[in-house]
Amino acid sequence: MQLDEIQNKVSRLKQEKNAVILAHYYQIPEVQDLADHVGDSFALSKLSAGLPNQVIVFCGVNFMAETAKILSPEKTVLLPVEDAGCPMADMAKAEDVKRLKAAHPDAAVVSYVNSTTGVKAHSDICCTSANAEKVIRSLPHKKIIFLPDEQLGSYTAAKIPEKEFILFKGYCPIHEEIMEIDVKLAREAYPDALLLVHPECRPEVRQAADFVGSTGQIIRYIDQSPEKKFIIGTEQGILHPLQISHPEKQFHMLTGSFLCPNMKKTTPIHVLESLKEDKTEIEIEKGLIDKARIPLKRMLEV
Repeated sequence: MQLDEIQNKVSRLKQEKNAVILAHYYQIPEVQDLADHVGDSFALSKLSAGLPNQVIVFCGVNFMAETAKILSPEKTVLLPVEDAGCPMADMAKAEDVKRLKAAHPDAAVVSYVNSTTGVKAHSDICCTSANAEKVIRSLPHKKIIFLPDEQLGSYTAAKIPEKEFILFKGYCPIHEEIMEIDVKLAREAYPDALLLVHPECRPEVRQAADFVGSTGQIIRYIDQSPEKKFIIGTEQGILHPLQISHPEKQFHMLTGSFLCPNMKKTTPIHVLESLKEDKTEIEIEKGLIDKARIPLKRMLEV
């Protein structure tokens, strides 16, 4: 089936089913172009809570679609590819949160939105890579349990030295594999380019960067920067919106291996089949939804 034929069928089905398509920046360009809204976790989390559509097709990974379902339990939320998961989210279990809370009863549990519903349900508040510092500063607690991403946790902890952080040893396999040598080689290849990296990267990579921020923050930095050359230190899907918005600027990936296989599973035909056959519908037990919604709502309030 040709892409324009898929687009026409998707457009018709969206109208018939009162559906909206959300896509993360890390999705392939064809899926981003098919979406009604493209964003990072923070933007899409907020958006999913206020959309009037009855059906949400979430082109991303499972925790993102689960978050949309938690915030809008009365809606149908579809994840086009059932096994599009997040290895980092799967590293932390609800039992890990219970164990850490028992060991540190005076600590607040802050879970990165890149986490399972079970982890969220046992957390005090959620955060994203864009708002982690703001969220944690809003808490009265002096001790913070942070999970699942140790790198975002350590990055945020350095900004709030007055608080004690207990960091879970989780990580994003894609960002974690980027090393200091990759930075050195990129700097040598593009000496007049600014290096922008995600806080999920290792400390030595972050320290060598000109800017550290979430996917959305990296895009906004480039939007506002007078500079013309950039080295991008996050998943390569971000290049598509950047190249559309800034054809006059040059973008180079920090490394060619910055590719999330789970994010790249979804194709336009998956989106069409998802709308056509209502697959794969996210279903979460009501009691779990009620518990997991509390820390997400608190994050949105902050």
